[in-house]
Amino acid sequence: MRSERVALAGDPAVLVAELRALVPAAESVTAAVAEIISRVRAEGDAAVNDYTRLLDTGGAEPKPQRVSEDELEAAAQGLEPAIRRGLERAIANVEAVATARAHRERISVDLGSHVVHVGSTPVARAGVYVPGGRAPYPSTVVMGVVPARIAGVQHVAVCAPPGPDGELNPVILGACRLAGASTVYRMGGAQAIAALAYGTESVTAVDVIVGPGNLYVQEAKRQVFGQVAIDGFAGPSDLVAIAEGGVDPEPLALDLLAQAEHGPGTLVVGVSDSPELLDALAARLDEGIDTGAVACLIEVSDFEHALAFAEAFAPEHLQLVGPGPEALASRVTRVGCVFIGGLSATAFGDYIAGSNHILPTGGAARFASGLSPEHFLRGTTEVRVLEASELAREAAPVARAEGFELHARSMEARIRDNQGQ
Repeated sequence: MRSERVALAGDPAVLVAELRALVPAAESVTAAVAEIISRVRAEGDAAVNDYTRLLDTGGAEPKPQRVSEDELEAAAQGLEPAIRRGLERAIANVEAVATARAHRERISVDLGSHVVHVGSTPVARAGVYVPGGRAPYPSTVVMGVVPARIAGVQHVAVCAPPGPDGELNPVILGACRLAGASTVYRMGGAQAIAALAYGTESVTAVDVIVGPGNLYVQEAKRQVFGQVAIDGFAGPSDLVAIAEGGVDPEPLALDLLAQAEHGPGTLVVGVSDSPELLDALAARLDEGIDTGAVACLIEVSDFEHALAFAEAFAPEHLQLVGPGPEALASRVTRVGCVFIGGLSATAFGDYIAGSNHILPTGGAARFASGLSPEHFLRGTTEVRVLEASELAREAAPVARAEGFELHARSMEARIRDNQGQ
């Protein structure tokens, strides 16, 4: 895998724009996805099955969309022991971290004349999309199902595209059983997103859809947003690794190469103040298999410039290796997940650390966060007015300034009735 070599000079945002431009722009699939969603809304299961034949099973008749409980249990029991142990450890760790983030406590704010109670409640139903493609992704099952379950969602549906034989990979099914999925569907692509959003004869509509997937899947999530909530638009993966001279280049090179395994569109960036370290990384990256990922190595004069670059880039993953870079950790504000220290490979976060690997991509870490129970919780507010006179007198002029006379009268009517009933 060939790597670009540049020196950081001037505005980091300019270099960030140039790096992101190295990733080819995705084709527009807006119209194709709109047609798929329209057909699924109108035709239900028949449309989903048509697209499954066309896109997944090579023309063979699809299996029933819903996977049976017996199939899920058999898959869980049939997992290789080492894979089962790894999944169970991942589930336990993701549960622990998700539990720490599941803020559902009720808080009361006493404002004298009235009290406002704020809290959150889980959505009723959630859908988790698990990509197909070159390999099964049981880790994505864990990352999607566990936070939803910890949030208190009562029904968590998983869907994944079937293979040419019409079946889902047994490791996916086993992970669904271990993670606690309520329902599993054999369906993928934009048609699966449409089915989860609007429902069909076989698929119950959900309230939130999360998970990675190809461009069609992400565009479908974008188009059904509003009918349901989504976690965000998941584009190609990226990693920025900031390292100090003197660290072992081999693990760091493996981290970059590992992220490049995600394939075309992936962007991996090594940043250092050491030309020698960058030379070593370049040599190792050049030996790597060409996956279609883009690699870039950036020389900085100091780690303040490295931090400025990382903040402008807003990476999905950020690794800080060596005393100088590690000291920056508390000042990082725009990132999906930070990995601190030479032992903290990004791959641990992808599988077993307990952090979530469904993270904002394409610079979206400027405003978005990794998947957590909060994506499945909806805020609730309760107002109890105890003394209305002062509130009404102060708010009514504002209502009239907006042209809402009846809003003003509605509040003023309470001046004569201050019992707060």
